[in-house]
Formats: sequence, C-alpha cells, structure tokens
Amino acid sequence: MDVPLWVWGITLVGIVGMIVYDFVGHVRTPHAPSIREAAIWSAVYVGIAILFGVLVLVFAGPTYGGEYFAGYITEKALSVDNLFVFVLILSSFGVPREYQQKVLLIGIAIAIVLRGIFIAIGAAAIQNFSWIFWIFGAILIYTAIAQVKAQNDHGEEEFKENAVLRLCKRILPTTDDYHGDKFTTKIDGKRFVTPMLVVIIAIGTADLIFAVDSIPAIFGLTQETYLVFAANAFSLLGLRQLYFLIDGLLDRLVYLHYGLAAILAFIGAKLIIHAMHENELSWLNGGEHITVIPEIPMPVSLGFIVVALLLTTVLSLRKSKKDAEQGGGRGDVGSGSGPGGGTEPRDADVPVSGRAAQATTASSTGATRDTRKDG
Repeated sequence: MDVPLWVWGITLVGIVGMIVYDFVGHVRTPHAPSIREAAIWSAVYVGIAILFGVLVLVFAGPTYGGEYFAGYITEKALSVDNLFVFVLILSSFGVPREYQQKVLLIGIAIAIVLRGIFIAIGAAAIQNFSWIFWIFGAILIYTAIAQVKAQNDHGEEEFKENAVLRLCKRILPTTDDYHGDKFTTKIDGKRFVTPMLVVIIAIGTADLIFAVDSIPAIFGLTQETYLVFAANAFSLLGLRQLYFLIDGLLDRLVYLHYGLAAILAFIGAKLIIHAMHENELSWLNGGEHITVIPEIPMPVSLGFIVVALLLTTVLSLRKSKKDAEQGGGRGDVGSGSGPGGGTEPRDADVPVSGRAAQATTASSTGATRDTRKDG
C-alpha cells in the first residue's frame, strides 16, 4: 500500500485539528461533561473512524479496509482497558472531576506522539528483521497469560511509583493542593509544580506500558504503517469522552480481560505463524520458510475479534446484573470509584485487568499526595 505524502499530511493535520478543537471547544473551560455531551462526541469520533475505514475500503480495497477495521476494533478494545488504570491514577491523585478532561486530553495527545514514534521504530524493525515477528508474538502471548493471571490475583494490586515520578518528586518542588488547572504556581515568589502536571506525567508514562503490547498487536493484523498509525490515533481520539460516557460501567465489564487475553493470544499465534512463513533464521529449519501451518486470513481475524468482544461484554453485563439482583458487590457500581467519583480510591474487590495492573504497578503511584513542596 503506497500512501502518498500528501495523504499522510492531511491525516496528521486532521488528527491535530481534532485535538486542538477538543481543547478549545471543550477542555479550555473546566467542567464535568454530561452523559449527553460525552455520548454525542463519542459517537462523532467513532463515526469519523468508521468514515475513514470506508474511505480505505473504497480507495485501497477490501483487504486493507479489513486490516484497518480489525486494527481499529482491537486498539479500541485495548484503549477501554486503558481506562481502568486511568481511573486508578485520577483517583489516586484526587483530580477534581472538572479538571479530568484536561488531564486526559493532554495525556492522549502525548500518547499519540509516543505511539507514532514506537510505530516508526516497529515498522523499521519489521522491514529489516523478519525475526521481530517472533518477539512480537511472544510479547502478546505473555501478555495474554499475564492478563488472566492478574485477574486471579486481583486483590493484590498496589500502587508503586515509577522512575519518572520519583524523579519528578526529587527535582521538582510540588504543591500539596491543586491550583485550578494550572501546571505551575508561584508561592512566596518561588515557582512550584502542581499535582496537575505530575498526574499528566503519570498518564503519559502509563501509556508507555500499554504500547508494549498494543503496537505488536496491530502489527499482527497489518504491516501497513499508515493503517497502524491511523487505527491507533482514531482509537485514542475520543477516549476522553468515552471515559465519562461509561462512568461506572467499567466495573461491570468483569470478563473483559478474558476477551482481551483471547484476542492478544490469537494475534500472538497469528504473528508466530507469520514468523514461521517469513523464517530466515539459519538455525531453524535451515533458514527455510515453515509453511506447515497456513496463515490466518483477515476475515477470520476480524470475526474472532468481534465475537470475543461481544461475547465477553454480554456475559459481563449479565453477570453484573445477576450480582446486583442478588446483592453481590460487583453489581453495585458508581460509588465514587469510577470516573464520576473523582477523589475516591477504587474498590479493592473490583478486578483490574492484566494490562491495567501492569501499568498501575509500573506507571502509577500510591503516595501521590505525598508530593510535597520542599520547604
């Protein structure tokens, strides 16, 4: 798929334009969005992503169109998993609800930039080293296993500071309290960093962990750099609105991690099979291609992804409804631990998915409010 530079340019301008519009039109004036506002704009962003996919179908053909939609759906599902750790981070930092939009939007913008860098690196690696598919496949299979294992140990999660946050606390004098939505403020003539800046760093570094498996996952569905970047960008755009739209619903998706684990394992296996077909390792089969197992066609991949997500979502909602009717704990959501709660910590009994647990351990903090000014 040969994508002209002007197409890249239009796409990048469109993505930047949507972020700027989001900031000027919604985030610049701090407020907590209503469900109606979040629903409308979530639909708009999903509609834009679907329209883009239709254009790919029309101008590039059904193969690339199918690759884009498979990648977009997978990345969108993984971005919902991101919301679990966003809840944990925002709750831990006690971010006021009216400022959460700004934190999320800037964090998403940082994530798009970082993912663009990772995608460029991944594309270069794929073009020059066919064995990278073995590594990508192994990463996804390992993550799938960790996804399930983390659920079985869900009562043991704890917040831990990462190196970036520790460095911030060490070198930056930080205030105890928020000063509106400012990143810095002056106290007695001295400049201090506010928790707003630190929480954005936490959100941004959390996405570094997510990118470790989300980038290999989409490269398992398409090796077209343009489609990989577009699917990632469109899955992240609108994530802010989605965060507020599914307020309280996250805790009801009790089986989502199983669906994501199945998808990651499936794509991991797909990558391993592709690595066998592309094999050039001299010590494996004499450097000859291994074609005993046929590659998985895109329609099968797309169908598996859709069915896995639909099945786990339906089963999750049914179980949550049943628990609520029986007075079970997991059905009772919306008690301040979700996006609407803002300052309350997440209930320890609510499962955190494997990717979220990994990102929480590596990219969040349980002692956030200990970021005091130095004097």
